[in-house]
Amino acid sequence: MRFWAPWGSRTPSGRSLWTDPVTYYTALHIAVLRNQPDMVELLVHHGADINRRDRIHESSPLDLASEEPERLPCLQRLLDLGADVNAADKHGKTALLHALASSDGVQIHNTENIRLLLEGGADVKATTKDGDTVFTCIIFLLGETVGGDKEEAQMINRFCFQVTRLLLAHGADPSECPAHESLTHICLKSFKLHFPLLRFLLESGAAYNCSLHGASCWSGFHIIFERLCSHPGCTEDESHADLLRKAETVLDLMVTNSQKLQLPENFDIHPVGSLAEKIQALHFSLRQLESYPPPLKHLCRVSIRLYLQPWPVDVKVKALPLPDRLKWYLLSEHSGSMEDDI
Repeated sequence: MRFWAPWGSRTPSGRSLWTDPVTYYTALHIAVLRNQPDMVELLVHHGADINRRDRIHESSPLDLASEEPERLPCLQRLLDLGADVNAADKHGKTALLHALASSDGVQIHNTENIRLLLEGGADVKATTKDGDTVFTCIIFLLGETVGGDKEEAQMINRFCFQVTRLLLAHGADPSECPAHESLTHICLKSFKLHFPLLRFLLESGAAYNCSLHGASCWSGFHIIFERLCSHPGCTEDESHADLLRKAETVLDLMVTNSQKLQLPENFDIHPVGSLAEKIQALHFSLRQLESYPPPLKHLCRVSIRLYLQPWPVDVKVKALPLPDRLKWYLLSEHSGSMEDDI
């Protein structure tokens, strides 16, 4: 015969009969771990504290539900029952940050958990006491793709793209400082490797300078030319030619991202190698655009592309009822299929 204690019952020493003596998980925590949404609802309706945290890790039922894609039904049920979506543990980690940190992009994809939390009002500006943001996990995973298995790298890149798209759709700013926590800055530093994601960020309206302090903090133009000048290469070097092509595309996207260029101060370059002349020409064209009032056709191009944001801008341009020649002018340089790249 099984004994069921009333909710809130305690032992003579004061310990709750509804708390596991080893893990300090409540019955609600255990129901989530076993993915039993109906039991979750039953317990809450009978007085279980929906936001109760265990004593060891200070995890709430919502935190646990956010960490595994299999627990999505419990996550949905907890949100429907009114769980606090922005409650944080002792480290400042919210359920959204738990969902992100638990994802590895290969075996664990918490994309739908993240979507549910964002739709439920999760704060994209949440930051832990250590300074981790919603982009910390993505930046870490992008670093894991360097020199790793190609198939796994593709899976990670696809996951990072999907999650970044969700975060931006809910107001996350990928260009805030500090630079090491800025997804835009990280993608600019390795623009050849992370070109598809960087293109998505810029086509979605992400700032190419620090969004808090401007070009005086960090500048996309400075980063791109610094990378070009550090890779001398030669005319026959295909890797450098590809680097130059992608740099031209990124620069074009930055130019069409604002009606007034924001170049950094002391924006001088010293390229070397056989491609130095082309790099100097790129630099000179930007200086010219900054020095003189932009022509009307440039302003029109910028305005139309900004109006068509967010991504995919080029797909929307091609769908416009315009002559092909005008569409060609509106398209970004060397435009290609980002879906294929991702």
